[in-house]
Amino acid sequence: MTEIIEEGVANEGGLNFVEQEIANDLAAGKNGGRLNTRFPPEPNGYLHIGHAKAFIMDFGAAEKFGGTCNLRFDDTNPQKEDMEYVNAIMRDIHWLGYDWGDRLYYASDYFPQLYDLAVRMIKEGKAYVDEQTSEQIAEQKGTPTTPGRPSPFRDRPVEENLDLFERMNKGEFEEGSMVLRAKIDMANSNMHFRDPIMYRIIKTPHWRTGTQWKVYPMYDFAHGQSDYFEGVTHSICTLEFVPHRPLYEYFVKELADESYCPRQIEFNRLNLTYTVMSKRKLLQLVKEGLVNGWDDPRMPTLCGLRRRGYTPEAIKDFVNRIGYTKYEALNHIELLEHAVREDLNKTATRVCAVVNPVKLILTNYPEDKEEIIEMDNNPENLEEGKHPMPFTRELWIEREDFMENPPKKFFRLSPDKEVRLKGAYIIKCTGVKKNDAGEIEEIYAEYDPDTKSGMPGSDRKVKGTLHWVSVPHAKDAEVRDYDRLFAVENPSAEEGDFRDLLNPESLKVRRNVKLEPWAAEQTKPEGHFQFTRLGYYTVDPDSTEEMPVFNKTIGLKDTWAKEQKKAAK
Repeated sequence: MTEIIEEGVANEGGLNFVEQEIANDLAAGKNGGRLNTRFPPEPNGYLHIGHAKAFIMDFGAAEKFGGTCNLRFDDTNPQKEDMEYVNAIMRDIHWLGYDWGDRLYYASDYFPQLYDLAVRMIKEGKAYVDEQTSEQIAEQKGTPTTPGRPSPFRDRPVEENLDLFERMNKGEFEEGSMVLRAKIDMANSNMHFRDPIMYRIIKTPHWRTGTQWKVYPMYDFAHGQSDYFEGVTHSICTLEFVPHRPLYEYFVKELADESYCPRQIEFNRLNLTYTVMSKRKLLQLVKEGLVNGWDDPRMPTLCGLRRRGYTPEAIKDFVNRIGYTKYEALNHIELLEHAVREDLNKTATRVCAVVNPVKLILTNYPEDKEEIIEMDNNPENLEEGKHPMPFTRELWIEREDFMENPPKKFFRLSPDKEVRLKGAYIIKCTGVKKNDAGEIEEIYAEYDPDTKSGMPGSDRKVKGTLHWVSVPHAKDAEVRDYDRLFAVENPSAEEGDFRDLLNPESLKVRRNVKLEPWAAEQTKPEGHFQFTRLGYYTVDPDSTEEMPVFNKTIGLKDTWAKEQKKAAK
């Protein structure tokens, strides 16, 4: 069972266990005291926040210990790869603040060396061509508790294996008809040692090498060798590769010696509540139109989180909080949201927007009067200054901020009750106007001219404060309110079709939003705002001068902080 965990813990020296292993190797002078990590994504999809945890470790460890980090695309399957994914991956890594310098590589760079190594292993009797079907190979491998059976082709003569492997690469055989397998041990307790497949036939042209190759190496054969060719000292990966490590070492030692040998270290993946991290499932959501592309703000992809308004600083802070461990965990999405709020609270500009407007008319305010209210851009950092906001007789307020028959502890506007309009005056409700359907069209109130915020005599206290926007100056805007993509905490653990677990309320589009005019002028791409009393929002790429579009990043209510305070009592 996957444990729900809150935060990882570093050791006394401030290093997590991976960093401690690296520090020990450097202190022992392994590989000449050199550190070279790598991040090896497959270019068959977009990076998600789980990948971010991985490359934050890869690039971060290199920075911490004065080493280098390579970016290497594991492009060994041309059937699923695309340049679109390559560009997106590089863009996302740069967005989080990391760079690989001149160390950009591709596994396809090493196809000649890998092929030559395979030929050498055939000549040494360490590999053979197998003509069994994939089902037959799987069946004769046995089970974890019963040994496998040798392939009928296991003892083929070396010359025949060499000839068949060469002809496989010339395209003489159909896909799936033959594979090259390593000859290791069919009775080994580690299933990965039972004559693993090294090469398979793929006739799809490769996006970098064209039709030069018809055979392509499997991950377990290509990965360690690519690390070796690049001079990688520490191959840091996730826990599912623990059983692969002996095979990684087996293949690497076909090349390495005592002077230099890559080392594999594993840590736990990033799993998040109300989210799936399976690239296959994410691709399904995109292909079937269940989300609006890889950068849909409900997706856990980095481009989706970026479009939603999550910041690199918040993502890195979250990864640092959960830490790196040797056991799988399910992390609370509330902690990620807490990290986002903490960062945006320091940086987001405060503005007013009314998402469900109803008109408020101050009956004793002069019709031709207009004044400018100076609003703080960010009360957390007063050095960011103020911006002007026009105040007039007619204002938009939130429909939810008024009730004719309110319950107790309703501290917003109701008949004969007083509230303060943020930055302006105290008002008192005097009546309403309804349409034929009984819906409120207008709310009437009187303002107290002696209660203007910041002026002498303005210290009279009322329990409620409302945000507002001037009717004649308001700008129309669209707001996309996003919620969690899945309706259950751990969709990966549920039986049945994961698509049935999608949250039908994960997106609500509001097109009658009223925005203060200054905010409408500040809508640069990915600009961050706090809509007063509503939450944090960011400017969407769909935004235009005529119609600003905002994505809801996160609400103001911090569930995580509240629970932590409760637990501390």
